Order: sequence, then structure tokens, then C-alpha cells
Amino acid sequence: MVVGRRQAIREGWLHRVAVTVCRDERGRILVHRRSEQLSRFPGLYEVMVGGAVNVGESYIQAAARELAEELGIRVLPRLLFTFLNRSGLSPHWLGVHEAVVPDAMAADADEVAWHGWLTEPELRSALLEWRFTPDSHEAFSRYLAFRTARS
Repeated sequence: MVVGRRQAIREGWLHRVAVTVCRDERGRILVHRRSEQLSRFPGLYEVMVGGAVNVGESYIQAAARELAEELGIRVLPRLLFTFLNRSGLSPHWLGVHEAVVPDAMAADADEVAWHGWLTEPELRSALLEWRFTPDSHEAFSRYLAFRTARS
């Protein structure tokens, strides 16, 4: 049976989500604030860009599609790891990607109210001071641990 993300969330069923940590050429990380019109987490900040993985779609395909939809950029992100994320509205498999993206982008105003580039120390401070989505905290800490283990 194929179900949509809304039904999966409502029923508490596992589903897949693909997100990407976007970096620029200088290593800064893209942070954005969700539009106030969004049904989930309106006005909260996010460290990652992403969304649901469609049936028959890979994590990488979904991440690339979401980057095009939300930021108007076409890049192929690199899948780093997946984990069962229990934060947020319901449990879901989260595929965390990384991509180097251009500074110039055409963010979808229906989804992104603001975006900017932060260094890792600036982002660590912002995570303590700004209101971020539940996924942002856990996924970003796992992302940093993954990068540390690889270096």
C-alpha cells in the first residue's frame, strides 16, 4: 500500500525524508527560516533543506529534487548516512546529504522566508539562541560527528 507523508505522520508510520546540509565554497553552512505559511514548523529555522522521499525515489534523487524546488539550484548531493529519527512529528528514516552550492539561489518564498550563510561557530551559537526545527538539532550534531570521524 502506498501512502502519503501526511497520512504517515498522522498514523505514526515510518517514512523516508531526505535532507541536505548546504555549504558554500568557503565552508559556511546555509541556514534558512521556514515560511510562516507552512503547516509544519512555520517560522522555525533549519540547518538542512529537504523533504519526503517519494515512492520509487532514492534518497539522493529526493534530496536533489528538494534543492531544486526550495532553492532553485541543480546539484547532486552526496549521501552521508541515514538514521531513524524520532524527533519531529513522527518517526522517520532521515537520509543526511551534503552539497556545495552556489551563493546565488532563487529560494521559493512559499517555503523559505529568509536564508543566510553561517560559519560553524556562528551556527553552534544560533542553535542555542534561535528556534530551530527538532530535526535540525539531532541531524546536525550527527552530521558534525560524522565529519569528525572522517577527518
